[in-house]
Amino acid sequence: MITTLIFSFFVVASGLWIGARAIRDHRAAMAERRSLLDGAARLLPLARITYGADQFPVLSGVLEDGRKIRIELVADTMVCRRLPQLWLKLTMLEAAIRNRPKIGVLARPTGSEFYSLVHDMPHWFTPPATDAALLMRGDGSASLKQVERAGAMFGKLFSDPTLKEAAITPRGVRLVRQAAQGERGAHLLLRQARFAVTAIAPEIIRRTIAEAEALSGCLADDRPVSPAPAAA
Repeated sequence: MITTLIFSFFVVASGLWIGARAIRDHRAAMAERRSLLDGAARLLPLARITYGADQFPVLSGVLEDGRKIRIELVADTMVCRRLPQLWLKLTMLEAAIRNRPKIGVLARPTGSEFYSLVHDMPHWFTPPATDAALLMRGDGSASLKQVERAGAMFGKLFSDPTLKEAAITPRGVRLVRQAAQGERGAHLLLRQARFAVTAIAPEIIRRTIAEAEALSGCLADDRPVSPAPAAA
């Protein structure tokens, strides 16, 4: 009888300890997740961080010329035969809507890229030659000259294997690149998306902003047609 009581007490105590440990670990993981863009926030004037339902941060700010920047982290578990991916999505909004087409490139397309702008573009183009498989599409309004100039810029950008998507629209430009890859053990054993990253390096943000500015500038003769937009 006493042995049974001791064993029962041990089981209950162990369960409580495991539960309390799980709660502490979850809170620590969420706190670490929320701080991923803290360092990057210092790069942007008027920086503001909000948080999504998954507690990943969303950083908003402006460049010196007044263009708005929005940086998001997107956890992608809809990957086939690969580990989960954490994407860094940077959107740069122009000061005014530009008289230019929608045109973009997606690397290694699978059809499951729920965050992609390119999948919504109906017109197909021959993509630039790179080491990665590329899908290049647009809205059908681009001139041959615009396609050639944009294609040349895409060719340069996608020499970086971490880049997933680059797109130009009248409202702005967007770049999506790999920020981290899921931990293999957590994915294979627990089917969880855990990312071994404690901060997004400011150098990555600087580089992505510079690439966004270069992408916008490749169609530099476009003309503004309206005031600043609300989204890309």
